[in-house]
Amino acid sequence: MTPVFAHGSLRLYLLSLLADQPRHGYELIQALSDRFGGTYIPSAGTIYPRLAKLEEEGLVTKSTDGRKTVYEITDAGRAELQARQADLHDLETEVADSVRRLADEVRTGVSAAMRSLRLDLASAKRQAGDARSARKAGTYAATAAGNAARTAAGAAAGAAAG
Repeated sequence: MTPVFAHGSLRLYLLSLLADQPRHGYELIQALSDRFGGTYIPSAGTIYPRLAKLEEEGLVTKSTDGRKTVYEITDAGRAELQARQADLHDLETEVADSVRRLADEVRTGVSAAMRSLRLDLASAKRQAGDARSARKAGTYAATAAGNAARTAAGAAAGAAAG
């Protein structure tokens, strides 16, 4: 699978998400997952180091809200985001392309699986039909053999009586 974000792009996208509202790490993971329709879900090991770097650079701050750490964009982060609007626009285009590529990959995989399933079902149906035919043929043969035996027994009984 192709990488979703080019080098440094996730950093910019995180700033963009934090510009909308302060969020904790899990909310950022969810926002990215939602943006990608569930086809890309970054790990905590991807998100938190980027957030730590953004904090180190003074672009975000973190505060504690109960057991959660909430990240918020700073004025310096907003200034960087404003200065990189063209990059952000390009990133949005890349994200849309990535989502399309990922969706195409999923669609192709599902289509192949469906074709395989249809073939398997058709094969099973044929095999079940063959088994039914064999059972019917066996039933007919047994019935015919039984009838022949009864006829032979009746003929033998008749010959013995007469």
